[in-house]
Amino acid sequence: MKAIKKSLTEEEYLYLDFSHQTKGCIFPLHTSVTLFLLSYCDCKIFKICLVVTKEVSTDSSLLRDDLIQDVEIQIISRQELPPIVQNCCLPAVVERSDNFCRAGLAVVLRHIIQKSCEADPLKKELLELLGFKKTCLKACAEVSQWTRLCELTIPLAIENFLRESSDQPPTIPVEILQLEKKLSEPVRVHNDDKLRRQKLKQQKADGVGPPLTKGKAKSKVHTQETSEELDSSSESLELKVAFSKLTVREEPATTNREPSHIRKAKASDLPPLEHVFAEGLYFTLADIVLLPCIHHFLVIICKKFSEKLVEFPLLASWYQRIQEVPRVKTAASKCGIQFLHLPKLLTVSTEQRPNLSEVPGVEEHSDPLFIGGPRPTMAKLMEKGIEVMFSPHPCPTWTVDWNVLPAAVSPKEGKMSSDRALRKQQQLNNLVYVVTNQAKPGDRIVDFCSGGGHVGIVLAHMLPSCQVTLIENKELSLIRAKKRSDELGLSNIWFIQANMEYFTGMFNIGVALHACGVATDMVIEHCIKTRASFVTCPCCYGFIQNTSKFNFPKSEQFKKTLSYKEHMILCRFADQTAVQLPPQRRLIGKQCMCLVDLDRARAAEECGYSVQVISMEPESCSPKNNMIVGVPI
Repeated sequence: MKAIKKSLTEEEYLYLDFSHQTKGCIFPLHTSVTLFLLSYCDCKIFKICLVVTKEVSTDSSLLRDDLIQDVEIQIISRQELPPIVQNCCLPAVVERSDNFCRAGLAVVLRHIIQKSCEADPLKKELLELLGFKKTCLKACAEVSQWTRLCELTIPLAIENFLRESSDQPPTIPVEILQLEKKLSEPVRVHNDDKLRRQKLKQQKADGVGPPLTKGKAKSKVHTQETSEELDSSSESLELKVAFSKLTVREEPATTNREPSHIRKAKASDLPPLEHVFAEGLYFTLADIVLLPCIHHFLVIICKKFSEKLVEFPLLASWYQRIQEVPRVKTAASKCGIQFLHLPKLLTVSTEQRPNLSEVPGVEEHSDPLFIGGPRPTMAKLMEKGIEVMFSPHPCPTWTVDWNVLPAAVSPKEGKMSSDRALRKQQQLNNLVYVVTNQAKPGDRIVDFCSGGGHVGIVLAHMLPSCQVTLIENKELSLIRAKKRSDELGLSNIWFIQANMEYFTGMFNIGVALHACGVATDMVIEHCIKTRASFVTCPCCYGFIQNTSKFNFPKSEQFKKTLSYKEHMILCRFADQTAVQLPPQRRLIGKQCMCLVDLDRARAAEECGYSVQVISMEPESCSPKNNMIVGVPI
């Protein structure tokens, strides 16, 4: 009995939202997607809990047809969630310690794949779902348009489509057309040139396209090449490459050198590779995410508006092709998904085919009066009375007494050189001073983009009466932080692996040390929404650009003076502060940093904050040594 109890305590709990259900689908779609991946991986190592609101009451027996067969599901209310999960959007996974949580669809799905492989080494091929270099859907949705499309906008758009569908011909969601456009784009893979040359070779062997050789040479090459190709000449190279990776059988390596006319072909003459799956040639987690969503969209389309199929022929082909992937049909069947047999699409006329060029994308703003370089831009700001100006440092000589703190608190315990550790301590001196002077007993402090926890662990140790939460997208960094925290025995600290958007808890102070690019703007926005104070140290100014959430410049004062291009000039030159650069160039970089951060400060002031831009002491602690401190008025 004791052994069974121990086994249960080691289980991880997977919490999924439940709002309602229709045949073969549980809503929200994030839940259907997660259940489908669990079925595909044949993963039974999680304790699964469906989380319902007070307004929703349901009997677990009624869910059986739409849930994974042979998997126990517990139904709970949101009030029964562990406290750490109550601060996050679902889906979420919590370890038995209850202070480490993974939240958000992409993070949870990647964790399910990794845990499935750890539990059963025979399933190591599941890691292929994570794609080349294991980066599929790893970039956070706030900065990656592709992750945002798969993880957020397509599921939400299809939920709205299903909710609003009537007998009138619908307007196809723009997100569906964006996916169709994505599938029409040439594929880029790491061995791109090699595969495109193989495709050119196949096309010549099959008599497709303009010949590269003439007469007898052509006939001889054609005979030789067709004998070397796989059996089906009608099967595209992309399909062969894609499905060879999905089969257990391994093809013998081909050692024959390509004919000279293939080797010498210009890159511009090589045929583009076409999509087989969502991200290109290979079946990945992105396909897993999209399949339940697209399936339920197509159910409505085929049932009521089958003529609309001509508007997304590539998506329809993808839907049919994905059914050929091993284990997909079995997994879908276990989740109550019955695949559709789409009608064979005829050749689509130009009039019927959607104009994908009109699908919204990133807009380029032209400025006929634009003059490059930082000096004209700074001069333009000076004409409007906007100059480089720092607020005085509140206590430039203050320092944490690192010698009396436990070793695990110091960044010297991390994997960094002594010089870098010293600079990190100097950076922490600045942030910790401001936070400790603002914090009150019982305050909740959030360390955004926490990395290895250098800021959060110091604050948790020095402010034992405050609750400190570390939020970080990178799993390994957060695991290292938790290990340090465990060594210190800290009981006032939480660890959440998630994108910022998935953290919904209330807090009093937000802090971020070297949050890259627009991550700093996301931290400030999160704090403003909660009316929390913020202490941020920006980084990677060169990565700043317009996103789905932000447009630059941000403040009304800067918008009236600078165009987007001019603001981007400031951002690019703000990154030129490295110590190896000439002094004058570093000075211009520092001035550009200040102006970019002044725009951020002015925007926060427009939201009812008192904001200061301060230069950290000593300035040598980092090339990126600005600190933006905001307090709600």
